[in-house]
Amino acid sequence: MAQYEHLMVEITGGPQGRASLAERLGAWSGADRPLGLFVSQLGWSASEVAILIEDREAATRDVAETLAGDHGLSLIQRRLLRQTLRPSAGARLTRGGVWVHRTFEVRTENLQTFIELSGEGWQDFERRFDVRVFGLFEVIEPRPDPTVTELLLLTRYGSHGIWEESRDPSTEAMQTFGRRAALTLRTRAASSLLAWSA
Repeated sequence: MAQYEHLMVEITGGPQGRASLAERLGAWSGADRPLGLFVSQLGWSASEVAILIEDREAATRDVAETLAGDHGLSLIQRRLLRQTLRPSAGARLTRGGVWVHRTFEVRTENLQTFIELSGEGWQDFERRFDVRVFGLFEVIEPRPDPTVTELLLLTRYGSHGIWEESRDPSTEAMQTFGRRAALTLRTRAASSLLAWSA
């Protein structure tokens, strides 16, 4: 099972700084693979970006350390992730639309039920709307409280309008997600644009 990292980074230099970072990610070589660079739309500071990296086995630590050593970057948060139902091996991010990064906290005893309800809801959700769930990840580091598990859901919507339309409580998907919400202790979301992908 592949592992991933989700890095939140503060970057200086505006669009030029982001373009420079994308160029460095594109040139990266090693067992790890930077998959995408996301820039803020709603929910993050304008200077914050997120980087998704696949496979921590050999070099993802080097990616984080390299970025942390760059005078134009500051590492804000680093999460080590384990895939659940998605992504599948070799999955790639697609450009266009908006990407929503949503975190959930659930009691660890409810984790498997939460995951199962997610997969059940996605069937109607993706069939009905211009939506594609890339991945639902379990956060394995940091893990300050073993009785609570954090998850990261990464979803592409055709637009913010599609996101709003998909909140329709009458759909089968939202009814399933309502059962999932009953297991959720906390959740928050931010939307972004995919500025670079492998």
